[in-house]
Formats: sequence, C-alpha cells, structure tokens
Amino acid sequence: MKKKLVSVLLTAAMGASLLAGCGQQAADTTQTSEPAQTTETTETAPATETTEAAPEASAEVDPAAYDGKEVKVWVAENVVDFTNEQIEAFKTAYPQYAGVNFTVEAVGEGDAAGNMITDVTAGADVFGFAQDQLTRLVTANALEEVNPDYLSAVESANSAGVVEAGKVGGTLYAYPMTADNGYFLYYDKSVVTDPSTLEGIIEQCEAAGKNFYMDMTGWYQVAFFFGTGCQLTYDTDDQGNFTGCNVDYASDKGLVALKKMIEVASSSAYQAGSSAGDAVNYAAIIDGTWDADTVKSVLGDNYACAKLPTFTGSDGNTYQLSGFNGCKLLGVKPQEDEDKLQICDDLAYYLTSEEVQLARFNAVGWGPSNLNAQASDAVKANEALSALAEQFAYTIPQGNYPGDYWTRAESLAGDVKDSFQKASDEDLTKALEAYQADLESYAK
Repeated sequence: MKKKLVSVLLTAAMGASLLAGCGQQAADTTQTSEPAQTTETTETAPATETTEAAPEASAEVDPAAYDGKEVKVWVAENVVDFTNEQIEAFKTAYPQYAGVNFTVEAVGEGDAAGNMITDVTAGADVFGFAQDQLTRLVTANALEEVNPDYLSAVESANSAGVVEAGKVGGTLYAYPMTADNGYFLYYDKSVVTDPSTLEGIIEQCEAAGKNFYMDMTGWYQVAFFFGTGCQLTYDTDDQGNFTGCNVDYASDKGLVALKKMIEVASSSAYQAGSSAGDAVNYAAIIDGTWDADTVKSVLGDNYACAKLPTFTGSDGNTYQLSGFNGCKLLGVKPQEDEDKLQICDDLAYYLTSEEVQLARFNAVGWGPSNLNAQASDAVKANEALSALAEQFAYTIPQGNYPGDYWTRAESLAGDVKDSFQKASDEDLTKALEAYQADLESYAK
C-alpha cells in the first residue's frame, strides 16, 4: 500500500522533548533464547555520523484528519511508562497527532507475535516482538512493510545485522529497536588475565581453584558447532510449519565441535550452567546482559567482559566460538485507513530513532541497534554491551526452531558430560549421525 507523506520528524523539537521526558525482553512457543531482559544483532559502530534524516514535511497537514483516531501499542511491561512518556514527546514533535488517542499495553516481545497471529484484527497497531517471530507475523499478514519514505534512513542508521533480521525476501517489515540478545564472557580479571582462548581460560580457572560456567544445551550448544562452520537452520511454509532442515553436524567439522565440548566438560573447573544467580565460586561464565548486575555484585572491582574466546580443535585449527544473536523489532500492523497507517509508521520510526533508543538505554538498559547510539559514551562505557557487540560479528540471527530441537539438544549436552567422555571417534560420529537424523525428522 502506498503511504502518504504527511509528517516530519522535527529534530530540534524531538531532542528537546526527549530531554524533558527521559526521566526515567525473546521467547516463543518454540523456546527461543534467554530471557530478553536486555538484549543483537550488532556491529561495531563507526566513528562517522549516521544521521536519521526524516522525510520532508508535507506543506498541507490537517490535524482534524487524525483527531479521535485510536492507536494501540504493545510493549514489554518494564517500558510501558517509558513509552507513554515518549508518546507525549512524539505528539509534541508531530503536533498534527495531538488529538490521537494512544493506548499502551504491557505485552512482552515473546507473547506479542502469538497474540497477533491469533487475532490480527484485535491486535496492536504498533508492537514490539523478537526477531525470530518475523516470518510468522508476515505470513499472518500482521506486518506492514516499513514506510518507503523512512526505508533508507532506517537501513543506514542501524546495524546491518538487525536490519537483515527484519527482512523477509529482501523486504524490510519492521523497525530495528535493540541489538542486545546474545551471550559473551564475564570473567574475574584477577584470575583470568588472558580471556582470548578457551584453553587458557580453563587452565587459569583450574589453577586458581575457580569454576568456569558454560551451558551446552541448545541455545549455547551452537557456539561450538557454528564455530567450526556447521549449520543448523529450518525452513517453514506459509503456515509456519517446518518443511526442511539444513544441518551438517554429522561431518568432520561437527566431530571437531563435539570433541571440544567433551574436552571442556572433562575439566575440573567446568560447571554446566549460564545463570550467574545460580553460579558459585566462578572466575568465568558465559552469560548475557541480563545478568550483568549480578556478576558485578560478585566480582566487584575484578569485573570484566569480553567476546567469546577462540579454541583449538582436534584437527589443530583455531576456531572462534559463535552462537545465536537476537534483537527486538517494532512492527506496524496493516491498516485500511491510510491516515492511521501514517500515524503508526511515524510513531514506529520515532520510537526506534537514535534519540529514543539512547533514552531507552538510559532508562532500562536496552542495548541500541542504532549505530550512533551504540557509539555514544554511555553505551560504550557499558562493558557487557561492548563485549556483546564484538561477539555479534561471529554469530547468526536466531530463526525459528522446533520445540523438539531444544529438548534433543539437552540430551546431547548430557552425553557430552557423561557417556561421551571415553567414546571413540567412530562412536562419536555415529552419535552425530543419529543426532542429525533426529534434527532432520522435526521438519515434516
């Protein structure tokens, strides 16, 4: 649907209203990731300016055309108040929308897609969601493509990985909002003086009598397999059914990954887990930004963060631990009323702008996808987000995975710790073949 260009982002007014109003989570039925308390796909922000240039204003805008229109917005509970404040600032920047009735409701990014698909008509007009739900939403006709008038500005202002995460078939269907769901290394710098290699981290932890925590179940397990170059993705049809599995774990590179997992699990320092709140006596843990405060409280002045380390495989080659990355996107529901669609697009653009992303970071700690916001002193000073941003260069966006995958991956993690410890390469190869066959069977 062609959209009317009827409004403009008033940069000066927006900045002023943001300053006045800045006082102040991705899971689905398929189990996606760690709790999205804060959360990528991020790339290191360049030093150059990347200004979000809004389209020029229409010469004739009649506020009466918008008076009384109803716009429903769904956001996570912890940003409801923040979003209400920003909508007031938005109405100042876009005075033609002063008479629009905006309603903000608490619906988390993990629930929004399921609710929208169940009843698109009753769903929100503007809503936040986790990137792995994009295909389902597009299939359900619950997403309008990004306003063409804003497309160039959105694509140039945000990290490329998040922009790609919002696309289906090359079309951008959502506005990038965050880049902060993934995992990296927290470590005690008084114990781990060199966090660059997995072998070195484990050796230093063993020498100090400290624990090294790493989860080897589904979300974290791919760090090894993707690190050696393996793939695991699923294809879906228009109804969201899994129709194909692209996997090559039963291969030489899969064997390298599995053998490294077994080696790590055999260390006296190794502990299975990724929750800092449950970890004890640790000098290193692979976790996400949501546990930053917990780790800080334990490590104190020795608190440090880094991207995931490299490791040396059984073939003598060096590999970089990889993994999934995730982000939050802001979607706009298709509208029959073009005036209402314009309001929704303008609001989505505003709520994902550089200034609002930075204000949201300051208010609740969500990591920006906007390159300039990422380059701000405040964001760069956040050790966890900086480490995650560096790690995102080695990860892939998490797509849709069957629920059975997550269950089956847990059993493999258990075998790595127990029955695989003394297995031969031949036995491990057979185990990988059986594992791959199971993963393929989940796509009917």
